[in-house]
Amino acid sequence: MREQHIGSREMRDYQKHLRQEERAAATVEKYLRDIRAFSMWLNGRAVTKELAFAWKEKLLKDGRAPMTVNGKLSALNGILRFLGREDCQVRLLSIQRMAFRDSSRELTRSEYQRLLCAARDQGRERLELLLETICATGIRVSEARCITVEAARAGRAEIRLKGKIRSILLPNKLCRKLLKYAKKQKITLGKIFLTQSGTSLSRKQIWREMKGLCKQAGVEPSKVFPHNLRHLFAVTFYRATRDIVSLADVLGHSSVNTTRIYLMTTGTEHVRRLERLGLIS
Repeated sequence: MREQHIGSREMRDYQKHLRQEERAAATVEKYLRDIRAFSMWLNGRAVTKELAFAWKEKLLKDGRAPMTVNGKLSALNGILRFLGREDCQVRLLSIQRMAFRDSSRELTRSEYQRLLCAARDQGRERLELLLETICATGIRVSEARCITVEAARAGRAEIRLKGKIRSILLPNKLCRKLLKYAKKQKITLGKIFLTQSGTSLSRKQIWREMKGLCKQAGVEPSKVFPHNLRHLFAVTFYRATRDIVSLADVLGHSSVNTTRIYLMTTGTEHVRRLERLGLIS
């Protein structure tokens, strides 16, 4: 078997492959970052099954969370499969599905409202509107670029991702706010959420701006990130409709099992349910 190294050429070829598969930009960035970390750890050595397994052991020894380890191993296995070196792939960790969520990372509705108030007090109109848009529609942060003047006028946005197309309905009140903001910014066509130079907001910039609200809002930074807004939407939508199939369609999930993850109760709620069983004398 020929020796296999993972260098800049292999990384470029794999990046091109991922883009041709229409993977999200953030996904591509994450995969390449994990693969680059493995390549640096190899320090010039050729890839072997033994070394791939040793990296897995190192990640665990370093105290990485099981889900984090599996994410990095998935990235590694992906490029190994692309390079035709399936013999070097390693198994992911077997993780038992949790029955409840960690409440320390749960963004509540009142905390969300405090974030909006903080953005308003700081005069950050774009950020406040972006938070409302994500939370009121359940879109991914990468899909914010699909919120356009045309979409606000039509009351729906068309989301294209991984070869799939889905339509997201926009609440009337949100459409009015989007159009009012666009008019104020002199945006007549196209994307609404733009930087001062006219480019789309990056995931990193949105993340950074959200973190900047934490102190004033009195919300733990560990709870404040774009995906938690999508999660809050999912929980609120399901409590109002009890329709998990429709929720899966709105969120763009191909499997209802993925949607179920969003609907797990927190540990505190789980304990309350156990206590209501009345099985302790």
